[in-house]
Amino acid sequence: MAAVPITDLRQHLGYLKPSDVGRIEEAYQFSSTAHQGQFRKSGLPYISHPVAVAEIVADWQLDAQAVMAALLHDVMEDTEVSKQQITERFGKPVAELVDGLSKLDRIEFQSQADAQAENFRKMLLAMARDVRVILIKLADRLHNMRTLEAVNAETRRRVARETLEIYAPIANRLGLDSLYRELQELSFSHLYPLRYKVLAKAVKGARGNRREVVDKILKALKERLPAAGIEAQVTGREKHIYSIYNK
Repeated sequence: MAAVPITDLRQHLGYLKPSDVGRIEEAYQFSSTAHQGQFRKSGLPYISHPVAVAEIVADWQLDAQAVMAALLHDVMEDTEVSKQQITERFGKPVAELVDGLSKLDRIEFQSQADAQAENFRKMLLAMARDVRVILIKLADRLHNMRTLEAVNAETRRRVARETLEIYAPIANRLGLDSLYRELQELSFSHLYPLRYKVLAKAVKGARGNRREVVDKILKALKERLPAAGIEAQVTGREKHIYSIYNK
């Protein structure tokens, strides 16, 4: 039995038409059958990963084809399912998305040099003719980063470094600020766990006072700008831990 039932995924699909939800449920059943007997390093049935990726994609309100592709994103790489089978069952657009994701999975990042990292990012973006492929790949990477504790230390460092140098900058380039910051935070926590813990503790202790200072400054600016005849929208946010570390 799958660790994550379809009812959990349904809760994320309220923005889609019932007919689309029905097709997504078909993709879930297809993927669940294809991955039967496969498990994650954590011990959970493998289907828990595609479902989690599909939930992230749905939370970003991508279309039904993207959610279906998220559920099917590993079947061509990790099972005997072919692109032709996906085309016949779910249509060419979904099959093309899954095929695009499979091609990205075959690329290996090796160099940590800035120029090489930038070239690799450009190659990924160029290979993905459909931006949905990149978005699903980012959702895939996000879930893998959230569950990285299950793999060995060497793999954690490699994946975290790759995420920090390749995937976080792509998220930033696409304007996905929240995703960008979470990928940076997760990468930092696995690359430098002690530094992360020390900084996180310090930030937690200072957060209350810092928020109060920011609020006071915002209030003062909002009062003084109109008096000076300046129309402006004033906002403020706290820096996240990795950003503080880089300063």
